[in-house]
Amino acid sequence: MSGGALAVVVVVVFLLAFYLLQRYGDLRRQQRMVLLGTLLSWYLCFLIVFILPLDVSTTIYKQCVHDNAKQPTPVTGARRTNQTDDNSSVHPTVSVPKLCEEPWSYIPDGILPVFWRVVYWTSQFLTWLLLPFMQSYARSGAFSRVGKIKTALIENAIYYGTYLLIFISLLVYVAAHPQWQLSWRELQTIGITAANTWGLFLLVLLLGYGLVEIPRSYWLSSSHGYLMAKTYFKAAKMATEKVSAEENLADVMEEVAGVHESVRCNHCLRKCVDTIITKCPTEYKEEMGRTVESSCGEQNVLPTKRGLIKLHKKVISAVQRHGQTQVKWSMLLDEAFHLEDVAKSQSCPVRHFIHGSPTEHCSGWIHRFIYTPTVEWYWECVFRQGFYRLLAVLLCLLSAAVVWSECTFFTTHPVLSLFAVFVQMAEKQHNYICIEMVCFVSILFLCVCVYSTVFRIRVFDYYYLVPHHQTDAYSLQFSGMLFCRLTPPLCLNFLGLIHMDSAISHQDRIQTSYTSIMGSMRVLYFISDGFYIYYPMLVLLLCFATFYSLGSRCLNLLGFHQYITDDHLTSDLVDEGRELIRRERRKRQKAEDGENRRWAWRERYGVQGATGRTRGGYTELKDDQSRPVPEINSSVITFTRRDREEEEQKRGLLRDNSSDEDSPNRRSTGGRYLSLSPSRTGIFDDV
Repeated sequence: MSGGALAVVVVVVFLLAFYLLQRYGDLRRQQRMVLLGTLLSWYLCFLIVFILPLDVSTTIYKQCVHDNAKQPTPVTGARRTNQTDDNSSVHPTVSVPKLCEEPWSYIPDGILPVFWRVVYWTSQFLTWLLLPFMQSYARSGAFSRVGKIKTALIENAIYYGTYLLIFISLLVYVAAHPQWQLSWRELQTIGITAANTWGLFLLVLLLGYGLVEIPRSYWLSSSHGYLMAKTYFKAAKMATEKVSAEENLADVMEEVAGVHESVRCNHCLRKCVDTIITKCPTEYKEEMGRTVESSCGEQNVLPTKRGLIKLHKKVISAVQRHGQTQVKWSMLLDEAFHLEDVAKSQSCPVRHFIHGSPTEHCSGWIHRFIYTPTVEWYWECVFRQGFYRLLAVLLCLLSAAVVWSECTFFTTHPVLSLFAVFVQMAEKQHNYICIEMVCFVSILFLCVCVYSTVFRIRVFDYYYLVPHHQTDAYSLQFSGMLFCRLTPPLCLNFLGLIHMDSAISHQDRIQTSYTSIMGSMRVLYFISDGFYIYYPMLVLLLCFATFYSLGSRCLNLLGFHQYITDDHLTSDLVDEGRELIRRERRKRQKAEDGENRRWAWRERYGVQGATGRTRGGYTELKDDQSRPVPEINSSVITFTRRDREEEEQKRGLLRDNSSDEDSPNRRSTGGRYLSLSPSRTGIFDDV
């Protein structure tokens, strides 16, 4: 399969990166350049991770061929049979080397070096030059492209100047040693070393957190009580954040309304004001339109162009934050309701999952034929706890192997790194599939520990990845920058763990194509022989700090509330969140009950009742046409009285329904409108 595995991996990785971008970004509203830059950065980083095991197996095959070429020609079986014992004592037996079988994923010579060079330098161009510029461009409040470019260049001047200063310092250090001759290759190595050193510094911090937190999160998630308490805690915090976002949006919209009233249509800044208004929510735009119509020509202070740029930036940030909090609040409510339904189903003797609301159970074909309520009950109430604990134990063993290997990978005699032991055992058996599986599982676990921390980390409100298409452009590009900076040192660290990097293992063997583009790290020996070897040992100290939640306790002392089980403030927030969830459940239940009653009355009196009364009315008229009016049957009078009462109830219900329809965007929980016809009140509001 010459190059076939490489082509398959390239396509699969692209689909994975596109799926993640579609989940976190908004493909319809966000700028095309932002989406393209983020997709390219994620794609290149994931590509490095998935292609590296193929590079390792190809390199081991080349090493096998090289070793066999050095050995003498093996003695045939016929010659060994005719040899006497004396000859055997004079000429020792030559071991027959095992033939090197070409791996199924073998990549021909010349492809990988070019591939790695294109992927690596493109990712470095994105992370150090293009993405920082695009971040400032996306967050700029300027109203023209030239203004946004100018703002981005000014904001990144210090950023680029710092990189230039570091590079010049390393260049002076290398030039001060006369035994080193500066060439273009060595300049590339200095730049790569500087970038990898910064990435390795951040990599160890994120890895130390993920190695402990991921297995622990799965173990704690097996406890239903823990999940309920933590969800209530997050609900209390999210309610505060939601109120803060709403107040912030209201304050910003008040400023926009003031600017909207002061700047008239014939003013030169009116176009900028209209651009700001297009970024505002619909209800605020309608309110500002009514306010301008009812204003008496009051003249406020005219804003400046710089003030409008700042206001534009504030509007973008406030609207984005408000939308994120609304989506996160809705997701948190669904999660809390589901956990409460699990608790009810566990105490129910019937092996059938009970949903608190019919709308919570999806009506897709998967839920109707595969994930039925019975299957859901067995998963949530029986198998889920055991599966999560088993997965947590396996992840804990992998974490222990990573920590041990990080502390011992520089020792080659004897080999103490567990990953190097596994790879060398498979190499002796020429089992390339086993080599690729060990490499893939190992590097995938390292990437999960690092990348999951990147997806979960939150730097105030500047960087936060939110699913359901709510992540802003700045956070998307920041994540792309982190991925491009963390992936190369992560891969080099992994190659050191399996003793495939000669700069660390000091072994005379063929290097991988990925290592060949990095150059010789021995140009800066204090980094290759010092920092790259001893700094990863810090991961052990970080794992202990994460295990005892030292970071969370420090943040809690600083006022950033974290979920700590033995803290009184945490228990108070859990109680507050429980009450908030109860209140929201009652609101949702009342809305669903009201909707069900309205639909029941419509079905009863809109179709069946109307037909029945029409037929009954005509029948009575035909029967009583020849009779005098005083001789009306008592049953007809009773029917007429009951019909009037039902008509009055129907008018009251429709009156309530029309009042519900006056509120904008009023939808039921199930996604249907509360009325079949629009309200007739305020019909000329848009004119």
